[in-house]
Amino acid sequence: MTEPIITIVDDDDAVRDSLALLLNFRGFRCRGYASAEACLKAWDPGWRGCLLLDLRMSGMDGLGLQHALAERGSRLPVVFLTGHGDIAHARAALKAGAVDFLEKPYAEDALLEAVREAVARDTRQHAEHRYSEEIAARMARLSERERQVMDLAVAGKPNREIAALLEISPRTVEVFKARMMEKMQARSLPELVRMAMESRTGA
Repeated sequence: MTEPIITIVDDDDAVRDSLALLLNFRGFRCRGYASAEACLKAWDPGWRGCLLLDLRMSGMDGLGLQHALAERGSRLPVVFLTGHGDIAHARAALKAGAVDFLEKPYAEDALLEAVREAVARDTRQHAEHRYSEEIAARMARLSERERQVMDLAVAGKPNREIAALLEISPRTVEVFKARMMEKMQARSLPELVRMAMESRTGA
């Protein structure tokens, strides 16, 4: 698993260095960029952790970077820091999914709390994404008939009705259902229903 890293983007070298020093001291690994453009150029889909962005920078600003990364598929949580905060910018940042919007000079405790929350969110998102991928992989191993039986079972159809709909015997339905449950690694029908719902709403 990739270790979470705090990606700091701020065009003020002193601010960027002080943030990295504080976060390193508290056990976080950091990488820094002096512009949104440099961050975009270096961005990798495998990044984990969170983004700590200055709102106003020369060139592309923090909100622009947030949107540009989202368009590239980034799901990294974002924390904004700004010396020129206002309600409109804060609303736009939070509406776009930012974890927090802090004004400079920031309180260390507030910053650390926001970063911890962002990293925790990333960890949850990553786990959910991995689970969705695993469910999709299990479903891909089902035969066409097993998938048909699963869809009908998830819809609440009893074995006899499934048999009639698929024009097979109830005993054959039981065989296909047992194979399907084994491949899906589902211990019960409610668990199978949750997996089916996850496949429709996940990753």
